[in-house]
Amino acid sequence: MKEQLRIVSPNGHLGFAPTKEESFRLAVATRPDYYCVDSGSDDIGATALGADRSVSMERWQRHDLELMLLASREQDVPMLVGSAGDCGSNSRVDLFVRMIKDIVAEHNLPPFKLAYFYSEVDTAQLREMHESGVSIEGLDSRAALTLEDIDATTRAVAVAGVHPFIKALELGADVIIGGRSSDCAVFAAPAIFEGFPESHAYYVGKVLECASFCAEPYGAKESVIGTVTHDDVKVTAMAPWQRCTIASVAGHAMYERSNPYFEYFAGGLLDMTDCVYEQFDERTTRVTGHRYVPVQGPVTVKIEGSGWVGEKYLGVAGIRDPYTIAHIDKVIELSRQQVADEFPDVDYHLSFTIYGKNGVMGDLEPVKEIRSHELGIAIEGIADTSELAEAVTLFATRQLFYARLPEVKGTAGTAAFLTDEVLPASASYRWTMNHIIPVEDPMSLFELHVIDVENQA
Repeated sequence: MKEQLRIVSPNGHLGFAPTKEESFRLAVATRPDYYCVDSGSDDIGATALGADRSVSMERWQRHDLELMLLASREQDVPMLVGSAGDCGSNSRVDLFVRMIKDIVAEHNLPPFKLAYFYSEVDTAQLREMHESGVSIEGLDSRAALTLEDIDATTRAVAVAGVHPFIKALELGADVIIGGRSSDCAVFAAPAIFEGFPESHAYYVGKVLECASFCAEPYGAKESVIGTVTHDDVKVTAMAPWQRCTIASVAGHAMYERSNPYFEYFAGGLLDMTDCVYEQFDERTTRVTGHRYVPVQGPVTVKIEGSGWVGEKYLGVAGIRDPYTIAHIDKVIELSRQQVADEFPDVDYHLSFTIYGKNGVMGDLEPVKEIRSHELGIAIEGIADTSELAEAVTLFATRQLFYARLPEVKGTAGTAAFLTDEVLPASASYRWTMNHIIPVEDPMSLFELHVIDVENQA
């Protein structure tokens, strides 16, 4: 059994922006035991999953995969990637597998074993479960899943825990490309596989998932290393200008939750109530006192689903006239009414986002103080077809220019700086599922493949 395990996290979201190479090279020089990275999130919204695409540039994804693959293969240590291609759909897993093979061919790498798993769940399977009486409970105040939710879903993925990664490691995988996965699982899995306590494994996963966000001063895409022993977890910043401090590590471990001291994972709860943070050296913080508490009840797997809403166009307006700025809420109300009158039989969604608005803008009376001399307004129109979305958005944008305001006499238009065209945008999707499914086997929703990769040139 190993006395310690060192895991490098080079990027909080692989490919979202390129990994910084200097701190990564410094991490490589320390010869870590594992190269692990999260490559996706639901923070990016529902569109990537629904449209089955990445929101990251493919060349940035390849850049990061290449850095990790070359370093891990030179060292002959495992490399793990979770939530491939931002949303973790099957096509994104295939994309990453293809890029890995291309990198192997380009650099003439020796053969190795590649594992990959799919996370997509057929909505027909969810319908069958629902109709058989299985209650699929909602998370974050959502109601239990309904047939209407299922029918509205374009694509769904299960969120893997540590199980597919551990299974792949047991089968001898050198490189693992995962479908949609828990952010922490990709880091926790190797620690659990190597025999370290689950409490330390999940804690290091929580801290490493966003890479250098656990360090100060703030800096994205820099490498950090988590060291797991049987007694503690240490987190070290690799960028020479960053430090993992008590404040930065504790702050990151407890962020984005209503109760910052607890986090649930499949089958258990990470309790950080009694965590003790110590400054181990200038760039390293040592953490002890966290506990992993198994939760009684059925094993559950989280399901995320995305459904198509409509096609979308965007308009942009700039307004400098002080009187129009003072009455901007009234101007938008008038635009909405004009659109409603022009498209009485069209099902559409229209939103206005105002940038630069200070204080409270009155409906008819000017505000007492206006600090902004210019407003920017983004107009978003969604409808069943691109043609209708374009028409609704263009009409709404132009009506800002034509708004009839009191006390305006004879002007040729008060809005000024309006665009005269609108831009096509990605189709609009919404989250239809944020639920948990009870399962007997946590591997049952994940299709694991293991292949031998070698240069075919």
